[in-house]
Amino acid sequence: MRLLVVEDEARLATALQRGLQAEGFVVDVAGTGPAGLDLARHGGYDAMILDVMLPGLSGYRVVRQLRAERHWLPVLMLSAKDGEYDQADGLDCGADDYLTKPFSYVVLLARLRALLRRGAPRRPAVLVAGDLSLDPARRRVTRGGAEVELTAREYALLEYLLRRAGEVVSKTELLDHVWDASLQTAPNAVEVYVGYLRRKIGRDRLETIRGAGYRLVT
Repeated sequence: MRLLVVEDEARLATALQRGLQAEGFVVDVAGTGPAGLDLARHGGYDAMILDVMLPGLSGYRVVRQLRAERHWLPVLMLSAKDGEYDQADGLDCGADDYLTKPFSYVVLLARLRALLRRGAPRRPAVLVAGDLSLDPARRRVTRGGAEVELTAREYALLEYLLRRAGEVVSKTELLDHVWDASLQTAPNAVEVYVGYLRRKIGRDRLETIRGAGYRLVT
């Protein structure tokens, strides 16, 4: 198994390299964001351990660029930032896991093994269907390059439909995944918000399948 460690703290990078080599991995190290991005693109690695605060290009930007280029290399992100929003940002950018510093080497190894077992599934950071795109990290929706302003509910509805693009999704399923399950929401709420969404993304993009539900046209 070939691993890439992108870390600008020389002592930590060396310790990780030695420890992982002792576990039987082949390990390359990069100390800057641009160098890490270049190696990740062309090195044929099985996984990458990526620091957030890097010279030249942050870890967030590195993983976002890889995902934009449709590189699905599994990424374990390391950071001294331990806030819940920092972790959410890392995962939303396209990282597969997030570990805060200081960390347990035993836990790092366990998470790395879990990533390697899962492999590199194709899961884009930005959801796209035709000229319609949704970026979960930025909470930004565009159609044909023009930004589309959505309410929180409209955004959640579109995100779920994009994740199931081309499939028929029932009203019940939309109520379960987009609305609060603890509240009593009338089924016609789905029809109302589908109508709102159609006016903003185009009526031709969202089909009604009579007696079954809705389908986002790809």
